[in-house]
Amino acid sequence: MDFDDIDKKLLLFLQEDSKQTTKELSYKLGLSVTAIYERIKKLENNGVISKYVALLDKQKINRDFIVLCHIKLVQHKKEYVLHFEKEIMNLHEVTECFHVSGDYDYILKIGVRDIADYRNFMLTKLTALQHIASTQSSFMISEVKNTTAIVL
Repeated sequence: MDFDDIDKKLLLFLQEDSKQTTKELSYKLGLSVTAIYERIKKLENNGVISKYVALLDKQKINRDFIVLCHIKLVQHKKEYVLHFEKEIMNLHEVTECFHVSGDYDYILKIGVRDIADYRNFMLTKLTALQHIASTQSSFMISEVKNTTAIVL
C-alpha cells in the first residue's frame, strides 16, 4: 500500500494517541472529519492498523522488573519449535517472544515484580517447558527507549 504525507502523519498521530477524535485529527491535518474517518477505515480495512491497545505503566502495576531471557532448544526439530511456541503463548509474564538466529533460538521479554518473582517463574513455569536446553537471562537496569511507534 502506498502512503501519502497525510496518511503518514495520520498514522503517527494515531500511534501517539489513538483516542483522538476524528475532529481533533481533522484540525491537525486540515481535512474534513469525513475524510479523516474514511482514511482511518481504509487503513483498518487494509490491515495497516491491526488493533488499538492501552499501554500500561509497568511501575504502577508492579511489573517493572524486566528480563530478557535467551532460550536454546535441544534440537531444531519442527515439532519442538511448534510445541515451544504454543507453550510460550500461555505464559502471561512473557510479553514478547522472538524466534532468532545466532547462538540462541528465542529471546523472551518477561515482566515480573522482582528477582524472587522471576526465580519463581523460572522454576515453576519456564523450566517446566519441554525441549529447552539452556537459558541465559539479562536484567534491565534502565529503560533508554521504549516505543511502539513506527515512522514511515
